[in-house]
Amino acid sequence: MTADRENTAVPVLDVRDLSVRFRMRGGRDIAAVTDARFTVAPGECLALVGESGCGKSVLASALLGLLPANAATTGSAFLGGDTDLLTADERTLARTVRGRRIGLVPQSPAAHLTPVRTVRAQLEESLRELTGVRGSELPKAAVEAAARASFPEGHLDRYPHELSGGLAQRAATALALVGDAPLLLADEPTTGLDRDLVERTVDELRRHTDEGRALLIITHDLAAAERIADRVAVMYAGRIVEIAKAASFFGAPGPRHPYARGLLNALPDRDFTPIPGMPPELGALPEGCAFAARCAHADTRCTGERPAFTAGLACHHAPTGRAHAATKESADA
Repeated sequence: MTADRENTAVPVLDVRDLSVRFRMRGGRDIAAVTDARFTVAPGECLALVGESGCGKSVLASALLGLLPANAATTGSAFLGGDTDLLTADERTLARTVRGRRIGLVPQSPAAHLTPVRTVRAQLEESLRELTGVRGSELPKAAVEAAARASFPEGHLDRYPHELSGGLAQRAATALALVGDAPLLLADEPTTGLDRDLVERTVDELRRHTDEGRALLIITHDLAAAERIADRVAVMYAGRIVEIAKAASFFGAPGPRHPYARGLLNALPDRDFTPIPGMPPELGALPEGCAFAARCAHADTRCTGERPAFTAGLACHHAPTGRAHAATKESADA
C-alpha cells in the first residue's frame, strides 16, 4: 500500500448526495444508493468495498450514465469540476467522457468486449481513437498496451469467446488503460485472476494513479484494496457508512464502523469470523440503521433513527478520543 498524500487540487471526481432509485412494477421503489458523498483527488486511489448487492456497481453505472430506464438519480457527480455526470446528455457522455475522461474496467468484461473482433483489433481501434497512433506503429502499440494488463501477446488474435474469464478480464483492463484517462473506474478488476495476477493487475492500476490520475476501484478483494488504496469507503445497504485513510483502516486504529470491522474480521488471515445475519433488502430498508439487526452494539436509537454521515462515519456509536482524531482528518475529503 502506498503512503498517504496531501492534495489540495480540484478533485477529479466530486460526488455529493448521490442517490439512485429503481421504480419497479407495482410502484415499489428500490433504494440502490442513498446519499453517497466522496471525492477522488488527482494521484489518489479510493477503494469502495462492501458485500455483494450493497449498491457499489449501481453507483459506478450512475457515474457513467449506464443505468436502465427505470432508474432515477439525484445529487451531483462533478468530473474535473466542470461536468456533472448525472445531468450530462448521452452525446456528451459517449463522445467526451467514456474512454476519454473515464476509463472503465467493467465487472462483466465479456459483455463489454466486441464479440466479432479480436482483442488486437479492439486495442488498435482504441489506440487510434484515443492516442492518435496510426499505421505501422499500431501493432507494436497494441502489444505494449496488452502487456500493461499482463495480457499475453500470443492471445491477441483471439476473439472474446475464445478467452477464459481471467483473460477476458485482462483484455478489458488493457482497453481501459488505453488513453490514460484522468479517472479510471475499475469495477471488480481482479475477478477470475489468481493471486499473482491480482497483484500485477492492481500494481499496474496503481502506476496509472501514481502518474497523477485518479482511480476508483470497486472490489470485494480487501487484500487488493490494502495493496493500492489511499482511502477506503465502506458501503452497506446502499449507503457509504465509513470513509477512512487506508493506513488507519487496515492498520491502527482500524475501522470505526462495526460493519467495517466485521469485514476485516471475516478475512482468513484475521479472525475468520463471518458477520452474522444477512443485509436487508434494498426495497425494504429499516427505519433506523440498516446494520442494526446484525450489530452487537445496536440499541433502541439504532433501530429507530438512521445515523447521519458525519466526519466520515454513519454510526451512533462513533469512537471517541485518539482513534477518532486519527481518522477524522480524512473523513470529509
